[in-house]
Amino acid sequence: MELKWTDTIEIAIELYEKYPDTDPQYVNFTDLHKWICELEEFDDDPERSGEKILEAIQMAWIEEAS
Repeated sequence: MELKWTDTIEIAIELYEKYPDTDPQYVNFTDLHKWICELEEFDDDPERSGEKILEAIQMAWIEEAS
């Protein structure tokens, strides 16, 4: 399954599984963007993300971690 920027919940789950000891509320957007682009199943243009997308992914990750 290929992940795109719009797959916020799926990306959040992948991040939660890859970084289980990380508190997502303290991850800055630069690191978040890098980590998403490094996900094995991520296949989208890195330039297509923005603050709103990253914020939505971060919020979904916080939900997944709680």
